[in-house]
Amino acid sequence: MFHHRLFPACIIYSKTCRTFCKTLFINAAHISKQSFNVLGIETSCDDTAVGIVNSDRKILSEAIHHQHEIHEPSGGIVPNLAMVNHQTYLPSVICEALNNAALDMAKDIDVVAVTRGPGLPGCLGIGLSAAKTLAAVLGKPLIGVHHMEAHALTARLTQSPELLPFPFLTLLISGGHTLILVAHGIGHYTQLGTTIDDSIGDAFDKTARLLKLSWLKGRGGGAGAALEQCALKGDPEKYIVPIPMRKDARRKREMNYSFSGLKTSIKDLVEKYKLNLDDENVKNDLAATFQRAATIHLIDKLELAFEWCRNKGISLTALVASGGVASNKSIRSTLKLLANEQHNIPLICPPPHLCTDNGIMIAWTGVERFRAGLIDEYTIDHIPKWSIANKF
Repeated sequence: MFHHRLFPACIIYSKTCRTFCKTLFINAAHISKQSFNVLGIETSCDDTAVGIVNSDRKILSEAIHHQHEIHEPSGGIVPNLAMVNHQTYLPSVICEALNNAALDMAKDIDVVAVTRGPGLPGCLGIGLSAAKTLAAVLGKPLIGVHHMEAHALTARLTQSPELLPFPFLTLLISGGHTLILVAHGIGHYTQLGTTIDDSIGDAFDKTARLLKLSWLKGRGGGAGAALEQCALKGDPEKYIVPIPMRKDARRKREMNYSFSGLKTSIKDLVEKYKLNLDDENVKNDLAATFQRAATIHLIDKLELAFEWCRNKGISLTALVASGGVASNKSIRSTLKLLANEQHNIPLICPPPHLCTDNGIMIAWTGVERFRAGLIDEYTIDHIPKWSIANKF
């Protein structure tokens, strides 16, 4: 027998339901002092993550299921395996997040937010389908979240929006993306640079694979984290590799990144000098050499971004660094020197566990977008390739 409380699921595509929900949601969104809870779902890649955040910036709960062990044998993310694991574990991860906070989905959750893109198509679809169903059945507002906006806005959760007003410069560095953005406001970003080939996180992972490093386990683990640990014990000046995009005058003035050549330079060193990768000292020195060159490349392009903002008369409030690679301590310390000493603004980074993909950043972005009245219909689809450069 069909329970009357499930009836909204049958009419989610009707004009009546959409009009009712949108009117209800937008009215609520403008009550800025009203406290509300947002559940966020993140399944863009290989971690199944759920977070619950209060509009007063209180993290109520989170749960996450990692997939490192199933992907490590392949040396990288296997999309089909990731999708199947999301499908298997997402229901229990949602339950765990709710149980950890002692919250009831129907009574205590006011808004459902979910990663809509960019990401792996099958993985995005699992999370989005779950979120749409929960929102529709329970009559909750639905917020589709841009994954990179979530990384950018997490600093406004950990720092508070009042202490991090727009505009600010954002460096988003992860396994899938390398972006320099000017954040003007919610859903409004100017993209100054991206990678023309590998992302920095992908280059870290591939170099770790070249060096035959075992992945670090647990949250914040993986191949890139293993390379960072090796680099701490190595000599970054033991070997010399070219810094990307410095030789060509035109490319030197671009704000885009290129990391594939740097990875190849490490491979060429190993082959040219017949380096023994079973020697821990050799691996440590190569890791440190790669990390140093990658960091210098990051700084080169950020300097151009600061110059661009200065020429445009944009008074930046901070440099925000987020994404999985932003948890790298060496990179953070270098970025801090750049922001503080060269440009007299603070470097703001979320805590390392919130730099990697997580449900909390999705939930918080749901808070920000809900307050701005940016509510989505239940008919939205995932967007695997989604530029952040336009207003959305």
